[in-house]
Amino acid sequence: MKAIFRCLYLAGIYFLGSAGGIFPTLGYAQDDLSVDLNEIEIAQHQLPRCFGFTDISELQALGVCDALNLGKNVKARELSEQWVRQEPHSPAAQYALAEVLLTVEGNMPRALFHLNQAEDLTPFNTLEEAVESGMVQWHYLTISQLSHVHQLMGDQIKSLEYLDRLEAIYGQEVESFRGWPLIKMKQYEAAKTSARHVLETTQDESARSRAWNTLCAAELASLAPIESTSACDRAISEDEDLANPANDYDTVYLTNASEVALSLLQFDVAESFLDRATRYLNPDSVADPWIYKLYLALNQGRFDEAKNSLDRMMVWCQQQQPLVSVMNRAEHFLVSASFLMVAGYAEDAVKLTLTAMNQPDRNGSYSADDEQKDAFAALLNMAATRTELEIQNELRATMGTLTSWQHRWHIAALGLQAWRSERKAASLFANFEVLQSRLRPYAPLDVHIPEWIEPELIKMMGTGVVSEVLEQARSNGAFQLNEGYYHAYHTEVAAVDGNDLQVVASGQAALSNLPAAEVMLRARVAAQLGKALWSVGETTQAMTMYQLALTQDPSIVRRLGLSLPVVVTTDNTVLAMNTASYLEKSPRFSSQSNGFLLEVRTNPGPSICLRTINGAALSCYTLGTAGNDNSEETLEINETADGLSLAQSLVNGFHTNTFGLGYDISKAQRSALLGSSVYLNAQSNANPLRSKEAFLAQ
Repeated sequence: MKAIFRCLYLAGIYFLGSAGGIFPTLGYAQDDLSVDLNEIEIAQHQLPRCFGFTDISELQALGVCDALNLGKNVKARELSEQWVRQEPHSPAAQYALAEVLLTVEGNMPRALFHLNQAEDLTPFNTLEEAVESGMVQWHYLTISQLSHVHQLMGDQIKSLEYLDRLEAIYGQEVESFRGWPLIKMKQYEAAKTSARHVLETTQDESARSRAWNTLCAAELASLAPIESTSACDRAISEDEDLANPANDYDTVYLTNASEVALSLLQFDVAESFLDRATRYLNPDSVADPWIYKLYLALNQGRFDEAKNSLDRMMVWCQQQQPLVSVMNRAEHFLVSASFLMVAGYAEDAVKLTLTAMNQPDRNGSYSADDEQKDAFAALLNMAATRTELEIQNELRATMGTLTSWQHRWHIAALGLQAWRSERKAASLFANFEVLQSRLRPYAPLDVHIPEWIEPELIKMMGTGVVSEVLEQARSNGAFQLNEGYYHAYHTEVAAVDGNDLQVVASGQAALSNLPAAEVMLRARVAAQLGKALWSVGETTQAMTMYQLALTQDPSIVRRLGLSLPVVVTTDNTVLAMNTASYLEKSPRFSSQSNGFLLEVRTNPGPSICLRTINGAALSCYTLGTAGNDNSEETLEINETADGLSLAQSLVNGFHTNTFGLGYDISKAQRSALLGSSVYLNAQSNANPLRSKEAFLAQ
């Protein structure tokens, strides 16, 4: 996966705050009138805050704040809308509705509209003007939130302009907040200068932490791995006490630390940070650690753990605050699509990737920009569509002539969709620097693209272009930690060019150098090696590579559109021979004299087994039949529940079992992955998660 380095300043408004009231409580015994009043302990009680201030007096504002504090989000929406209808020229009303839209619904465009209205109603350029108007709190809140919302929506120049206004009018110290917009604009040197200024001039822990995070991100922008993680460590903890359990509540800190470790290919360290981040649900955090656990487990071929991470990710996602949900929803869609594609649910993966492409994403708290997200969504949509195309070709092998011809229209539509996604992705990746940064393993400032999917770029962009970029990336240090990734790309380039001898040379070098944890990428290399070795007559080695690929990633043969060499044998029953005829039409198999053994049997039940030449089972599938009568006549006339003949169902089931992960993921769960209205989600959350403070108090 490719890291999306999260910023640390998603707290929102940079409140000035105001002094709370003091209510002394005097208590003494009635018979002791000589008490010294100076010795009485005076309890201090802070007035409740409304939008961060304790001196807001508007009754409508207090009503909205009370509703928000009590979790009555619908009531807050109704009160704020009613206030705007009654007083459309009130900046307080406009701000209150914007705050509800932003925090309760995550509706940034509408919130921005009402913030702009509030700004127009408070056209102050000096502190004196704001104070004299009596609207100082609302002006300050509006300017602060405008900076925040513009950052989230990707307009970093506007965000910086509003920060400048905060500093000019209110004397607010905002330097530590400049770093992230500068990072988003790829002005890394300016970001470093800003961060160093903060570290030299302030001792505020939060500001220093933001500065260290900025330095860390700026240093990671280089293609070459960083030599020291000091800045990144200090972004987590000023004293670099990374083992401190108190840090376990900061999912942003821990997931950032995981990304840094991954960029150094420290897989165990990266996962340990993620494990710590998953201990406590954090609905306010923009970082969902289960996303990265899923990516990591899937990359390493730990499919059961990946499935568990998918389930846990859904729980985390459902508990997120609406504002957070609209910022990381594309991440949820794309990691889910990656898993579903491998698991054999390519059609659902296509839907998820289309949703990710068509819905605008609010990723101002991530280093990756919208174009990167859209590029990955288009790339993954292309891969998922092609995988679905292969599945449909497998189904077509069991169809009759008329049905097969009718099915061609569906296959043609899938091919057109895959081509359109490929062209869109190619246009988004058509930048030398962008393409070069993609080649660095686990580049921490880019959107997550799994290492086993990235080779799809080669066929899409062209081998000549990628070869040139590959050599430049190598000279810039992109493969400094492990040359195996460089050879893996060269394997794919040679495979696209049809240069079998070069595939063999580069593929063997890749498998010798790639980390053992890169199971899915190694499986891809092995599959390309198997095809090339078979072509050059090295059939024994080819069978070994095919077997390695199939056992490490069952989906790889289908995803690459390959055919396994097989020898089909039957028990000479009619059902077995019909089944064999369908298998011989399948695009996944080609009849070869010294290939894998593909056995079709009808007793004790209809079954297909794919075995090595030594007889070891690679994949076996048995079709359950109605009743206990397994005679050939009964089996031949029997049909399955969906109306398919037994031979057709047996072949289709074998394809699903052999080239998928074998997980039965319900339609309801697959539909749930598309998510629901964040507004409705906010209303239905009857058991809000405890805050960080509540956890710390245990």
